[in-house]
Amino acid sequence: MIDTRTAPYAALVLRVTLGVLFLAHAGLKVFVFTPAGAAGFFGSLGLPPALAYLTIAAETAGGIALILGFLTRWASLALVPILLGAIVFVHGPAGFFFNNPNGGWEYLALWIVALLAQALLGDGALALRAGSAKTAPALSPAQPEVSKPC
Repeated sequence: MIDTRTAPYAALVLRVTLGVLFLAHAGLKVFVFTPAGAAGFFGSLGLPPALAYLTIAAETAGGIALILGFLTRWASLALVPILLGAIVFVHGPAGFFFNNPNGGWEYLALWIVALLAQALLGDGALALRAGSAKTAPALSPAQPEVSKPC
């Protein structure tokens, strides 16, 4: 059973953590590799170099949206293709384990699952805009109908 008193805070912790991780990932491309260096790397993979700039923008905007709790479900789902691309084009050939040379796709798979869990959970507590999608009704065992006297 889900504890409805603490579940919103669990969603908050997950949401903020994912947002910070995406900002760090974008920051790595901006401050360490530089945008031009990231574009060159994307080009070396056979991808359009301009895709690096779009990726940096998406990671930054998505990270901020998650931290603030703005359109949380949509932001979570929108970030999944970025990680799938990283698996297919960068980390997939290195194998599963992230400690393999060139890093495997283990961490990225976990990150995808966390984003999908966040999309299912929704905004959580302290969200800028609660209800980025309609809230699903609480799941509970079916209650028998009680006849009322006429």
